[in-house]
Amino acid sequence: MSRNVQPSSLGLRGIELLEGLAPEKLDALARQCVWRNYEAGKRIISRNADDRDVYLLVSGRVRITTYSQGGRQVTFRDFAAGEAFGEVAALDEKPRSADVIALDSALLASMSPPVFRRLLAEEPLVGERVMTRLAALVRALSDRVIDLSTLGVQNRIHAEILRLARAAGVERNRARLEPGPKHADIASQVSTYREQVTRELSALARAGILEKDGAALVVRDVARLEKMVEDVRGAA
Repeated sequence: MSRNVQPSSLGLRGIELLEGLAPEKLDALARQCVWRNYEAGKRIISRNADDRDVYLLVSGRVRITTYSQGGRQVTFRDFAAGEAFGEVAALDEKPRSADVIALDSALLASMSPPVFRRLLAEEPLVGERVMTRLAALVRALSDRVIDLSTLGVQNRIHAEILRLARAAGVERNRARLEPGPKHADIASQVSTYREQVTRELSALARAGILEKDGAALVVRDVARLEKMVEDVRGAA
């Protein structure tokens, strides 16, 4: 379930999109937002819904995902505290293109399209950040389409583990994913089945590239994994 909470400009200070705005601007913006807490597993946005608000993730994590007609989950990406989502529907006034689910307890502030557009007009820096985010979205989706079109399942799994390793931070050719990603989550990212992910991660472990360490998954040789991915991408 979700419940309304009192607005707080302090919560907006951690939002990357709003970084650098004057305190009085954040105070005014906080009062114009609707603030809600969502429990883990709660659906925040439904695909094709008429909701057009922009959401500011004050705390917690959410997942942008959707489901095929056959029921297979396709995950686009996860968002962490400090990020924003929902700008596309606010700008083009069309229905939502994906579902958004709370991965754990999350606090969100949502602003209506008129408030969002006024913010863009009054704060050029925020407008530049939105354009940069949308450009990055186009590039990420283009890369994903290319991978899904040209790479086999095995290679897509390698590429996803590499992406997670880079996001976690590489140090001395190693990366620690903690907690380790669920096999079902990886499967939904690369459009395959959990069993295939399990088999491939086991093969990478036998090759000395991955190892389990408690709840964490350790990439022991990031450079080798990078070469495996780039060799296949270069040949595609």
